[in-house]
Order: sequence, then C-alpha cells, then structure tokens
Amino acid sequence: MKKALLTGITGQDGYYLTRLLIDKGYEVHGTIRRTSSINTFRLDPLISKYQPDGILNLHYSDLLDSSSLELLINQIEPDEVYNLAAQSHVSVSFKNPIYTTQTATLGSISILEAIRNSNKDVKFYQASSSEMYGGDSKELLNEQSLFNPKSPYAASKVFAHNITKIYRESYDIFSVNGILFNHESPYRGETFVTRKITRALGRIACGLQSKVTLGNLDASRDWGFAGDYVKGMWMMLNHEKADDWVLATGETHTVKDFLKIAFEYLSLNYEEFVETSDKYYRPNEVEHLLGDSTKARKQLGWKPEVEFEQLVHMMVDFDLNLAKREKLLIDEGYLKPTWENFIS
Repeated sequence: MKKALLTGITGQDGYYLTRLLIDKGYEVHGTIRRTSSINTFRLDPLISKYQPDGILNLHYSDLLDSSSLELLINQIEPDEVYNLAAQSHVSVSFKNPIYTTQTATLGSISILEAIRNSNKDVKFYQASSSEMYGGDSKELLNEQSLFNPKSPYAASKVFAHNITKIYRESYDIFSVNGILFNHESPYRGETFVTRKITRALGRIACGLQSKVTLGNLDASRDWGFAGDYVKGMWMMLNHEKADDWVLATGETHTVKDFLKIAFEYLSLNYEEFVETSDKYYRPNEVEHLLGDSTKARKQLGWKPEVEFEQLVHMMVDFDLNLAKREKLLIDEGYLKPTWENFIS
C-alpha cells in the first residue's frame, strides 16, 4: 500500500485529494497545527470512516517547525508528499505578510530538505499558484510565461516554485510544481469571493440576510472545480518524469459573471443584493488570469470535467441547503452555530 503525506489536509484541496488517494488504495497521513480548536470539519466524515483502520492518520506539525516535518517524513516514510499548506488568501497576505511568506518559503524548503536527507525516494508536489503571473495582460499563460507577483502571497509562491525546481535539478529529487489556476467547490473557504457569494446567496434566499458586500466585480479568473484539479496533482506525481504543469480550464469569467449565474439560478437579480466597497479591493489588483493547460492535457491526459456554470450551481445548491438548515435551527429556537456544523 502506497503512503502519502499531505500538509494542508484540512483545506479544500486536502479534502478532495484525501478522498481521491483513499479511493486509489493509499494510506493517507496529514498534518494539522496544534491550536485551541482543531478545524477538521471537512475531513470529519472521512476521519470517522477511515481513521479506525489506519487508512487516514492525522499528525500535529507545522510548516515553520522543520524538525517536526523531518521527523514525520522519517517515521511515515511516505511515497509521496503533497505540500498544500499555506496562508492562501491574497488579501490577508497584505495584512500579514511575514507569516504568509514564512509558511510558503520555509515550509517548502524544510520538506525538500527532509526528503533530501531521507533514506527513501520520496516524490514531492508543490502547490504553485496562478497568482505568480500577476495578471497584467489577457494572454494565455503557460509554463514558460513570466512571473510578476503582485502580493506577498504570490511572491512567496514564486520562491517555493523555484526552490522546488532547484532541488529537482540539483539533487535529482522527483519534485514537481502544479501551477493551478483558481479552483473552487462547496468546500472552499468562505472568505474567498466565490464561496462568499454562494454562502450569502443561500442566506438571502432563506431571508437570513439582505445584502452582500464585495470588491472588484470586474476581476477576471480562470475558474475550475477543485475535484478535477486534485486528480491533476496525483497525475503529476505518477508521471514518468518530474516537471512543472499548468492546470486551467482555458476560459475566463468575471466576478460579475459568477454573480449573474448564481443569482439567476435562484431567479434573483444580483444587482438588488450586491454592494461594493473599496475595503475589499487589493492594494495591487490582479485583473485577469487565463491559463493554458495544453501541456498537462497532452502529457498527463488531464482535462477539467466540470464546466463553469455547473460549478456555480453545485456551490449554490450546497449553500442553499446549508442556509435552510441554519434557518430551521433558528426557527426552533437554537443558538445559531457556525456553518461548519452543518457539513455532513
């Protein structure tokens, strides 16, 4: 049985990748930070099902604690390591640039050093980001396109991307970079604009809130489904040769497009419920990102399966159901819990 170690296992991608790897017969290990409250709500159904048999295992560790990472890799002896952990919200990276930069840079190099010093050949996946490109033009962006980071988050991702290539070329480590364009799902964090929209829409439809405030509605992104993108991660680590690949749909849509499709799905007009505020604009805005995944399609056989409108509807359905459960608890006189308690 193959073993995989995932940092960032409690996030959206960690959830979908864990499901995928378990379905493929892996023993999955994941790192969580020791805090006063453990945020495993996405994984809880998988934990109850697979942890008793040792198929899914969680370990306390931190990207800023290189010794804990090295100890884990030596103890687990994984075949594959997926580095998904990061402070991944771009706007937050301007408010907390030091922590954002430390997790992305020290985390990646600490794992690579642990792999280099390991007695076992371990394959390494680094989660790179389309934010590294900067979005100055409307051109299709591929593996050869120049990076022009416009945030602390993007700049730190460029370092992690480059150090992964350096270790591949210097030490012959099977290390790959997946340059993933925006990928969403019902398990996306609520602070990200897509999930903020669908979460608010569900509550608006149930009469639990009246407005949602957003930033730049004209920002344009290449949006895909996270479940499709984690398949690409696995394909990269199981390709015959280590390399770097872009994963993207090749289509771009604005935040306004997302709003229109989401609200019309529930027969509502978004203009009646959406306000904008400068507070939600980035200090250095990335206007347009559009990816070219030709290389991944040809070499890996990867392609996105969920189309944009289908993705939006999937997220709306999930959050509408969430809001209905929330309303039921309120109507029955219970205290309103956080949305994580509704996920099953």
